[in-house]
Amino acid sequence: AQKSAAMLARMRISPNMISMASMVFSAFSFWMYFLAINSSLEWLCLLLAAVFIQLRLLCNLMDGMVAIEHRRRSKLGDLYNEIPDRVSDLLIILGVGIYCWGQPYALSLAWFTAVLAILSAYLRVLGASLGTAHFFIGPMAKPHRMALITAITLLQIFLPSIPVLYFSLYLMVVGIVITCYRRLRKISETLTQ
Repeated sequence: AQKSAAMLARMRISPNMISMASMVFSAFSFWMYFLAINSSLEWLCLLLAAVFIQLRLLCNLMDGMVAIEHRRRSKLGDLYNEIPDRVSDLLIILGVGIYCWGQPYALSLAWFTAVLAILSAYLRVLGASLGTAHFFIGPMAKPHRMALITAITLLQIFLPSIPVLYFSLYLMVVGIVITCYRRLRKISETLTQ
């Protein structure tokens, strides 16, 4: 990771450009989930969706490393760090919902999951704006959500007759609700100490 960050810094690729690339990879993931529906190459589309999710996460790692370790921070860095992440969450989770469109309320469930994911990030940033640390606690923080979706997407390839991706949406909803509660409680405890 350090060598990759150093290479990106030498190529004069800014952290903000890397953050924007994460949205592009998320859009590709969304597209792969969409193409997987009724495709004869469903397994390949799902595999690529999982790969693009991991590339999105790699961008999330690289933008911070280039900004901090190679002193490439910008005044807009926080905006570029947060907004592409929220768009990426939305695209990937909606992609899962679209893939599961034949299941009851799949798209509505995906929208609800995406809203909760954005809410969990909002609580973290709100806490920081009020003077607390950034609380990245889970159980369904962004890395946990993306790891779950990646793993279940790969599992879906081997269990095509079981809608495991659909069930992962329910698992994420429960996990994100717990995450929001834990973050809100931690923020409240910190502010009242």
